Amino acid sequence: MTKNNQNPTISVGIVSYKTMYFVFHDTYHVNGESVSGEHEVSYEDGQVRWNGKLYDSLHFKASNENASFTLKDVIIGVNFHWERKEDQRFQGDLKFVVEGDLLTAVNILSVEDYLISVISSEMSSTASLDLLKAHAVISRSWLLAQIEKNKILEAENQDYCVFTETEDERIRWYDREDHVNFDVCADDHCQRYQGISRAFENIDRVREAVGSTSGEVLLYDNKICDARYHKCCGGMLEEFETNWEDINHPYLVRVRDAKAGVDEGYDLTDEAQAVKWIQERPPAFCNTTDAKVLAQVLNNYDQETMDFYRWTVKYSQAEVSELIRERSGIDFGDIIDLIPVQRGVSGRLFKLKVVGTKRTMIIGKELEIRRILSKSHLYSGGFYVEKADGHFILHGAGWGHGSGLCQIGAAMMGENGYTYDKILTHYYVDAEIKKLY
Repeated sequence: MTKNNQNPTISVGIVSYKTMYFVFHDTYHVNGESVSGEHEVSYEDGQVRWNGKLYDSLHFKASNENASFTLKDVIIGVNFHWERKEDQRFQGDLKFVVEGDLLTAVNILSVEDYLISVISSEMSSTASLDLLKAHAVISRSWLLAQIEKNKILEAENQDYCVFTETEDERIRWYDREDHVNFDVCADDHCQRYQGISRAFENIDRVREAVGSTSGEVLLYDNKICDARYHKCCGGMLEEFETNWEDINHPYLVRVRDAKAGVDEGYDLTDEAQAVKWIQERPPAFCNTTDAKVLAQVLNNYDQETMDFYRWTVKYSQAEVSELIRERSGIDFGDIIDLIPVQRGVSGRLFKLKVVGTKRTMIIGKELEIRRILSKSHLYSGGFYVEKADGHFILHGAGWGHGSGLCQIGAAMMGENGYTYDKILTHYYVDAEIKKLY
């Protein structure tokens, strides 16, 4: 990332292939040459092949701030149930770098232009203006916090470990530190960034949301907040350390996703209370079936699954045994039991004991549990297991990790007249909004 007083520049990894096809809709410049129209690049012997020549990397620079290009067959929703390919259009520079035996397409653009796409990709650009403004602030905050974190790790030459395993326990979490050739990726692993096409329908409102909050971030103790977010908390927010490294962020804590004063006193770290919570449908901002609001928050492919506040997944013993073997790489034999070991404050499991005929092991953290219990990702770790008639029935709450802003809850807040600052301070406790640039 590079900075100026107005608008930092970042790099976004879009997609990786052996061969890529793309179209310049305006004039671009590379190695003193002006180019436009359709092009192809391919990987060859550790280099980029383009127009019959080999390059270590290739950087096409936009001729003006509105210049754009289209990348063919961009994968979205990687490893999720909505995974598919799209042709996507982007503004800014296009760079190709070698990563392993593939080429990666990297888009270079300003933070504020990046955010116009992000808030239109993470949700519909028809969402309420205050929700769009709130999302602009948290997406900006998260991005700058991650880049700052990586700089510190580099400067201190720290090894960042996300994986520990013993004979009896595997603990793993997933973050974005594995990106070394660009600042962030374009998919759910970082933030959804799907070019400019999704913003076109309501581009003026999206630009207003980003422009009116330009440079604004969330701060806590004078540091940019690691402003995580998710689709649906299920009624209660989760702490940071349940999902990622064992660090306490005081602004990412237990919050009841409801009006001030609504908290029935649940202790969802307690197994019996967590089960009772999941069995019920307590009132919450995100407990809604309002089609208008859901359409604002959920893109078409997200709406393919509408059971997000409470949900059920059913597996036979054979199905769950094969699934866990395939997804974990561990042969547990026939799965006999799935036993909750430890839950976070939202009721989300971050330690689960998998009992098999060949092996027993504790699995964590939250996303690793979700990964081994689904072909893509289980909706959340907030579930309990019922065994009946040779089946494992998972009864769950929420969609996503549950930390920070709940997008569906925030959408309902926006629809009910909460301003963007009130939305932010609801989900990020004691954080303050400050204009950074």
